[in-house]
Amino acid sequence: MSQSLALPDHQQQTSDRRRVISIALTLSLVLLASIFTSLCLGSYPTAPTAVIEALVQPAQSDIAFIVWELRLPRILLAVLVGAALAVAGAILQGIVRNPLASPDVIGITSGASLLAVLFLALLTGTLSIVWLPAAAMLGAAAAMLLVFSLAWKKGVAPGRMVLVGIGLSAAMGAVTTLLIVISDDAAAMHAYVWLTGSIYAAQWRDVVGMLPWLLLCIPLALSHARHMDALRLGDMVAIGLGVNVARSRLVLIGCSVALAGAAVAYAGGLSFVGLIAPHIASRLVGRGFARLVPVAALTGALILLYADLLGRVAFLPRDLPAGIFVSGIGAPFFVYLLYRTRD
Repeated sequence: MSQSLALPDHQQQTSDRRRVISIALTLSLVLLASIFTSLCLGSYPTAPTAVIEALVQPAQSDIAFIVWELRLPRILLAVLVGAALAVAGAILQGIVRNPLASPDVIGITSGASLLAVLFLALLTGTLSIVWLPAAAMLGAAAAMLLVFSLAWKKGVAPGRMVLVGIGLSAAMGAVTTLLIVISDDAAAMHAYVWLTGSIYAAQWRDVVGMLPWLLLCIPLALSHARHMDALRLGDMVAIGLGVNVARSRLVLIGCSVALAGAAVAYAGGLSFVGLIAPHIASRLVGRGFARLVPVAALTGALILLYADLLGRVAFLPRDLPAGIFVSGIGAPFFVYLLYRTRD
């Protein structure tokens, strides 16, 4: 009798696992096809056969420089940054237990942007630009600590944390604007374009600098998948299931801050990717963290890849920042979520 009851559950788990794998594989194939399509498009259109030749035999190709040095690093950085922001958003939405949580809403992006603009405006002549990612990640960590400390009142209530994050984000945005206003013209223009969120002129060193953060933080977050699923049910339930709540929350928040800070450091103040991608992923595969993370990463990569592609080819000869197109989609989506979550 017990075996007959257990069989449907086992079959359902197997079916769910196959569906998740099928969705992940489909998204992976779509991402690979999108990368190749993006390699073929730009201000200098190239035939698919010419792109393949440049990839396989760069020494014999006339467009090897365009493909390998101009387009491919930019495309790969868009994929990595989109995946990082999506996973950071998925972690925050799980920990805060609020569908509105994301690195830009909570204030992580604003903190990273503030210190990055401070670096660009005041320290560029003193320190090397290679320290910019460190400044952005320090700002992200400081913003997260500040949000937690101000939202703490016998624990951190999800709604209070979001409200504090929105308020601090606005305050840090005002300070950032002030820094831009008092900076010289060259630094102000650099900072303004960077804040909009752009992967323009991405280089291989940016890809190499961004990749380790994903290779470190995503597996670390996935190793706490069961803890995250328990935390979604509340702290008391998680403690009853044997989860070290403080340690798990610290590790997961650390992963989210590192991913968001690195993304901001290499791509600027991109908004809403961390909000949109986890919601799309949860609609596809459900809320289980282990299945949500890879699908959210692929979704975020596709969102930012297509936003950057639109910026490159939709308004030629202009090259517009990808952040414009992401915000154009994300702002209405945020309003929709506010409408859905109203009391």
